[in-house]
Amino acid sequence: MPDSALSVFMAGRNMARLMEGLWITVWISLASVGLSVVLGIPAGLLMSSKKKIVSGILRIYLEVIRVMPILVLLFLFYYSLSKVSGINLSAYFVSVLVFTLWGTAEMADLVRAAVTSIPVHQRESARALGLSELRANLLVIVPQAVRRLLPGVINLTTRMIKTTPFVFFINHPDLMKVGQQIVEVAGMRNHLASVWVYGFIFLVYFLICWPISLLSRWLEGRWKS
Repeated sequence: MPDSALSVFMAGRNMARLMEGLWITVWISLASVGLSVVLGIPAGLLMSSKKKIVSGILRIYLEVIRVMPILVLLFLFYYSLSKVSGINLSAYFVSVLVFTLWGTAEMADLVRAAVTSIPVHQRESARALGLSELRANLLVIVPQAVRRLLPGVINLTTRMIKTTPFVFFINHPDLMKVGQQIVEVAGMRNHLASVWVYGFIFLVYFLICWPISLLSRWLEGRWKS
C-alpha cells in the first residue's frame, strides 16, 4: 500500500507539480488578504462614519458581495467580462481580483464593527484636542480597534485559504487542479490514486489552516480575559 502511494507521488514531476500548485494557492491567498487589508481598513472607517451616502454605498457593496457566490463571481469575471471587454484576463488576475473584492467587503465590515465598539468619548476627546477626523481615526481609534480586529482578520485568512480551490473551475493550476490532473493520469494505473492525492491535499489544507485557527482562538481568548 505505501508503495502504491509512492508510485503516484514519485512518478514524473507529480510531487513537484503539487508543490507548485500549493505555492499558487498560498500566493493567491496572501495577495488577496494583503490587498483586502489595505482596501478594507479605509472602507471600514468610511462605513462607520456619519457620511450616510458613502456608508450606504459601501453597505450595498458589502451585501451584494456577501449574497453573490464566489464561484459566480469567478465565472462572471473570467468568462463573461473577458468576452464583453475583449480583454484577455488571466486566471491568476481574476482569482486575486475576486478574492480581494470578497475580502475587502468582509474586512470593511470587521473594521466597522471594531471601530464602532470603541467608546464614543474616545473619538470626542480626540476631536476636542484638535485632531481632524482622519488623524483621530489613525492615531486614536484604529490602534484601539486592532486588538478586536486581529482575530477576525486571521479567521478571514483561514476562510480565504479554504475557498481558493474554487479557482479550479477557471482552470487555474492551483493545488486542487494539479491534484485532479494527476488523478486523471495515475488513476488509470492505480485505482487508489484519488485516495492518495486528495488525502494529501486534505492534509496540506489541514496543516495550513489548523494552526491559523488555533492562533485566532488563542488571541481572542487572551484579549477577552
